[in-house]
Amino acid sequence: MSIQWRDAEFLTSAVKPAQYPKHDLREVALVGRSNVGKSSLINCLVLRKGLARTSGQPGRTQTINFYRIDNFSLVDLPGYGFAKVPEPIRKKWRPMIEGYLTQRPNIVGMIQLVDIRHDPSSDDEMMASWLREMRVPSHVVATKADKISRSRQLQSVKKIQSLLQLPVTAFSAETRLGRGAVAAILAQMLG
Repeated sequence: MSIQWRDAEFLTSAVKPAQYPKHDLREVALVGRSNVGKSSLINCLVLRKGLARTSGQPGRTQTINFYRIDNFSLVDLPGYGFAKVPEPIRKKWRPMIEGYLTQRPNIVGMIQLVDIRHDPSSDDEMMASWLREMRVPSHVVATKADKISRSRQLQSVKKIQSLLQLPVTAFSAETRLGRGAVAAILAQMLG
């Protein structure tokens, strides 16, 4: 499947609802641990290296970042779990993320990113459980698939799917493996 979105732009960063974009675009939220590759996923989907800022340092995304892609919005949330940021900032993330996820009427789907090389963490399991309870269309994208063999990818996807009880797709921003599948998932969520 070859998807080429024509138009993509960064809209805004927000830490509270008053700063959210005032639009009626449908939104798909990206959630996952710090440094799992949420920004890299956005850049790969739109085939642009610098739309979403990436960093090798966990915890770089400290705000909710909104991106318009054609007629919908991808929303990059700060990572949960370990991050080298001051504790007061990390303590603000949880209510900021929960507030967005529970109060934003524009949300039509959520994509949880996990690192395919590792078993899901307790934070990943807690997020997946919450996503299932929310009954919003949700999918897991297992990133960094280029770092392991094809046979190990298949094993990891099965294990992650069993542990998180959500559908899982292997993905690599480096090789674009799974890009078409993720685009199809987004299309289905956006209905």
